[in-house]
Amino acid sequence: MTFNIGIIIGPVLGGILSDPAGSYPALFGGIEFFERFPYATPNLLSAFFLFSATVSVWLFLEETLDSRLDRRDRGVEIGRKLLNVLSRDRRGGYASLPSTTPSSVEMSPTVESAPRTKLSRRRYTQRLSFHRIFTRNVIFTLVASFIVSFHVGTFNSLWFVFLSTPVYDPSKPAESPDALQRHLPFIFTGGMGLQPREVGMAMAILGVLGIGLQLGVYPWLSARMGTVRSWRSFLLFFPLAYFAVPFLSLAPSSDPPPSPKNGVIVWMAIAAVLTFQVVGRTFALPAQTILVNNCTPHPSVLGTVHGVGQSVSSFARTIGPIMCGFLYGLGLARGVIGAVWWGLSGVAVCGVVASFFVREGDGHEIWLEGDEEEE
Repeated sequence: MTFNIGIIIGPVLGGILSDPAGSYPALFGGIEFFERFPYATPNLLSAFFLFSATVSVWLFLEETLDSRLDRRDRGVEIGRKLLNVLSRDRRGGYASLPSTTPSSVEMSPTVESAPRTKLSRRRYTQRLSFHRIFTRNVIFTLVASFIVSFHVGTFNSLWFVFLSTPVYDPSKPAESPDALQRHLPFIFTGGMGLQPREVGMAMAILGVLGIGLQLGVYPWLSARMGTVRSWRSFLLFFPLAYFAVPFLSLAPSSDPPPSPKNGVIVWMAIAAVLTFQVVGRTFALPAQTILVNNCTPHPSVLGTVHGVGQSVSSFARTIGPIMCGFLYGLGLARGVIGAVWWGLSGVAVCGVVASFFVREGDGHEIWLEGDEEEE
């Protein structure tokens, strides 16, 4: 749900803060920095959020890995001291006087309590060797995770580009001599031509739909269908959404080209396509995270499997936008803007096929000596 909240707030702030000199000339007009770097403001705000997240993790996030629970965490210690100082400031610096009654409870906020020692929660005396981690189910789960992360990450990148791509204008000649002659239903080009504010609004629709589904539908449906079944079912929504995206540029607009796409039909079509993508993302991604964690063959390597899964997903989200961004530009030049979207739809179909080789594990597929006694 927090991801969907960010999807709402982030694009809206990005649209509002983009090009402040042009959008708010009375306030920022004539300032050289904003005129030279019109998109610096949203990026600076993003950098601030990332820095705040880094500091928060260092100061307040406690270790959960069994093998490192006994190690000292200076960041958490500093964070606790800061919280104590802030707590004293809110109370105005008052402290209760020491009581002469031996049985009384000390209430002074100025006396720092003794640090609590972390008790080890190690449950397993043996650790599974690295080469035994990659069982058949782990490999297929990671492959499926790679495919899903690839097309979901690529959509989030290409969607912005497609919305801001200029509308096709039949009165203008093709920009490239290699462009194919327009021939519906598959050979056509052009985007939506939306401005940054409108792009932000279109992206905010993703978050609004996602929050509603996350709170109202996902818990009930996931409990009813089960993790694997719901995951496989809602992966089917991605190919349909990606296949339909380029056809948004053909939706009838209330304004003629080259004006940006506008009108009730256009926004209803955008909402319909996004509904398919958001439904798939809202139900498939949480289930995928659960499956990656549960596929671990032994609890002692849960952190390793989760780390490998996150690395695989990050790698997919990195190469996907780069590769498909290049193909998007190539398709735009050749007059077939839908090629990359239909290819992405094919990748999503591969993800559906891969899901049938994945089963939900119990987190303890391999047993080592001593496991039974300790549990």
